[in-house]
Amino acid sequence: MQVHGSCHCGSVRYEAEVDPAQTTICHCTDCQKLTGSAYRVSVPATEGSFRLTVGKPAIYVKVGDNGARRAQAFCPHCGSPLYTYAADDPKVYGLRVGGIAEREVLIPRRQKWCRSALPWTESLVAIPRDGGD
Repeated sequence: MQVHGSCHCGSVRYEAEVDPAQTTICHCTDCQKLTGSAYRVSVPATEGSFRLTVGKPAIYVKVGDNGARRAQAFCPHCGSPLYTYAADDPKVYGLRVGGIAEREVLIPRRQKWCRSALPWTESLVAIPRDGGD
């Protein structure tokens, strides 16, 4: 499916083709820190389909314990995380679902790095909800 994404302030925008069935939640500690939240929800863009349409993101390269270099793209104005890719071979982009207009249909199908999951994320349904945005 075709998706359209942007940062919070709209300075960076993109479009891509994704397979909604590939949407995942990552509980690793890097994703927790990079989002400032409990986990990250991402969907990979089909190889060759990702295209920036407005602006240019800032890039931070994270070097993993195994030496892999992952580029983290974010808005240089509002700081919104946008996507990630292999810094040395950018073929597939991991799009951050929160910035995608069509995010409602991108339902996670798998969770990874669950050993790092914060225990309370297992039972969100038990936490009281309000109707506000």
